[in-house]
This record gives sequence, structure tokens and C-alpha cells, in this order.
Amino acid sequence: MTRRAGTFASLIAALLAACVAFQLNASMLSPALVTMARELRTDESTISLSQTLFFTLAAMFSVFLPRLSDIYGRRNVLLGMLAMMLLGSVVAALAVNVGMLFAGRIIQGVTGPVVPICLLMLRHEISDPRRYGAALGLLTAVNGGIAGVDALVGGWLATNFGFRSLFWVIAATTVVAIALVAVWGVESRPSAGTRMDWGGVVPLVVSVASVLTAFNEAGELGEADWLLVIISLAVALISFGTFLAVEARVRVPLVEPRLLARRGTWALLLTTLLTMTGVFAVVNGLVMSLAQNRDAGFGLPADVASLVFLTPYALVGWLVGPFAGRLAPSFGYRGVLRIGLIGSVVATVLMAFVGVHSMPVLVAATVLIGITYAGIANIILNGLGIVLSPASNPGFLPGLNAGAFNLGSGLSFAILPALQLGLTETTGSAVAGYSGGILLGAAITLAALGTSFLIPRPADAEAIRSTPRTAAE
Repeated sequence: MTRRAGTFASLIAALLAACVAFQLNASMLSPALVTMARELRTDESTISLSQTLFFTLAAMFSVFLPRLSDIYGRRNVLLGMLAMMLLGSVVAALAVNVGMLFAGRIIQGVTGPVVPICLLMLRHEISDPRRYGAALGLLTAVNGGIAGVDALVGGWLATNFGFRSLFWVIAATTVVAIALVAVWGVESRPSAGTRMDWGGVVPLVVSVASVLTAFNEAGELGEADWLLVIISLAVALISFGTFLAVEARVRVPLVEPRLLARRGTWALLLTTLLTMTGVFAVVNGLVMSLAQNRDAGFGLPADVASLVFLTPYALVGWLVGPFAGRLAPSFGYRGVLRIGLIGSVVATVLMAFVGVHSMPVLVAATVLIGITYAGIANIILNGLGIVLSPASNPGFLPGLNAGAFNLGSGLSFAILPALQLGLTETTGSAVAGYSGGILLGAAITLAALGTSFLIPRPADAEAIRSTPRTAAE
């Protein structure tokens, strides 16, 4: 397929606007949670539940909306999601109580698979592997934060104009994204005429929601309702078993059982899950906690800690991402991924042994993990979800991979802080607790590196000599 460079640039601009609008929902609100609690006359724990609801709904819709877009049109589904994002933003901006805020965030959660669907649209339009890799890196780099500016602007807006101003900014950005996608977006329906497998969607969504509920509750540690955790995991297993039974009987299933058995499916999903579990809570949880800890850490205020750690982390990821995507087709997706994972392991080990005692080293290690995870591993894992998906069902793997990202994030916050607190109580040393939690993250990321060797090579997406694929791939 041949298109003018200007058309490509317009399409990328439209899809980038959609990705930016989604990312603002995910990252801009974090610095405003305290302000939201104060203005809505509630506590931070309750307000934090609004974030949990958003990410849970995002994971649930991610598992089937990419497939729906294959059938009814990716541009149409993307515009529908952006319209829901706009509606949710307006509801949240007008919120007069916590319930109304929750309603807005739940509506916004429908937009979970914005990035995977944008990548599928790009894949349909760009046949050259190198050009696609560069565009992939540019769009996916937004996932790590918009150069760190989103969190800073969010904090400034909340402080000076109240939390509602953030949702109005998100709404305005969404309006721009809708206009650009409507004008410059290109429609594609690779599975037009196929019936959507709603019978498979329901048990799969219930399974994902139950697992996320279990992880979120377990993350409460000492205050967790462990009976709820056990019941949620049981519901997840039963629902997933029901899903597999349904898929075996449906003529055109949401996910063919044979596709789940492919190495290109389970190896990628396992690598994504382990990577997120090993990395996510290290930077966003333990490092930020250590930076603000007055006794064992460096006693920084929350806004200064964000500026010193999260902003450089997001900025370098934004800068490196397009280069990682551009290099993947030339040097191999798997090779570039392993570089990112090795670097992430090195960075977390450095944090655990030296960074907990030295703020300059902790900052340097955080920047390194911004390069290796946010700028490389995150980009390539998202890309592999697109290029390893079969032509017969291109939306299924990106959706499941998005679910693996969300599951890994929840599991990371359930496991790493738990070990950190447990070691602190056992040893009587908060520093030892932080070191142990970060080292566990390094060990899990090392396991992700090991599973990455099981991922088959996406030969069709690489500009180097290909080798025949085996049946397992």
C-alpha cells in the first residue's frame, strides 16, 4: 500500500493526539488526588479507588474492543472510545460528590485499548517495517508519560484551579483528538462481516475483572480482606474455564484455543506480565516512597520527588522510544527487548544496593530504567503484540497483551510493597525493606528476560533475513 508522506504524517498526528488524550487520564490525575479528596470532602483512600476503577475498566475493555474494531472498523471504534472519554471527562469535571466522580472515571475506562487500536491502524497503513517501527515507538512512548510534563501540569492545575480543571483540559484535548481522527483517520475492517463472539467476551471480562479485584485487594496488605481475594481468584478461574469451554464450541470465537497454545501468544503474555510485575511498583511505588521517607529516605516533598524522579524517567522514555521502535526491525524485536530488560535488571540492582543510600545514584538508576524500560522494553512489548498477532484475528493478541500490562501493574503493587513492609518489620530496618522489595523486582524482571527467549521471531515485521516459522510459533 502506497501513500503520500503527508498522509502518513496526518494519520500519525491524529493517532498521537488520541494516545495523548488517553495518557492524560492515566497520569495527569496522580498529583491531584489530595486536592480531589479535599474538594469532595472525603479521604485519599476513597479517591484512590477512582484510579483503581479506571484501570480495572480499562483492562476489561482492552480484551475485546480491539477484536470489535477488526469487525466494525478501527476508526469507528476509536471515535466511539474518544466520545466516551469526552463524556466521562465532562461528568468528572462536573462532579459534586464522589459517586459522580466514580461514574466519570468508569466511563473513561472504556478507552483502555486506545493505544493498541492506534497501533493496529498504523500496521494496516504502513507496510515498511522500519517506518512502522519508528511510528510505533513514537506512539507507544506516550504510555510512559508525556515527557513528564503531564504530572507537573496536573499538580499545578490542581493547586491553582482545583481538580475539575484537569478534567476540562482532558476534555479539550479529547475534542482535538476526535476532530483529527475524524478528518485524518483511515478506516480498516480486516474481519468485516464476522459475528462478534459476545458469549466469549462476558466470561473473559469477568475473569480479568476478578483477577484485578484480587490483586487490588491484596495490595492493601494488612487491611486486605483475604476472603475477598480468595473468592475473586476462584471466580476468575471458573470464568476462564467457562471462557475456554465457550470458545471450543463457537464457530468464530473471540480467541481460538489453538491461538492461545501458540508460543507467540503465551510467551509474549508471560513476558509482559513478568516485566510489569518486576518494574512498575519499583519506580512508581518504592522509589517514590523512599524519596519521601523522612527517616530512612531523603525526605523530599511529594511534588519535588515527582520532579526529581518521575519527570526525568518519563522524559528519557519519550526521547528513546522512537529510536527503539526504529531499531527493532533492523536488529530484531527480541534483541532490542532483551537489551531493555537487561538494562532494567542492572538499574534495579543498582537501586537496591547503592541507590537506597545515595540520592544521586537513585536518580541516575531511575533515569536508566526510564531508558531501558519506558523507552525500550515497554515499546517493544507493545509492538510484539501487534506484529505477532495472526492475520486471521489481528485484534486478539494486542487486547490480551494490554490485559497483561494491567495485570502486571496490579500484581507489582501487591507483591513488592508487601515484601518491603515485611522485611522492614522483620529486620527493623526500613532501608533493608526497600532493598529487598527492589531486589524482588529485579529477580522478576530477570525471569521476564528468560521467558523472552521463548518469544518467536516476528520475521514479517523485520527488515533482516527471515527464517521459517515452526508450527509452535
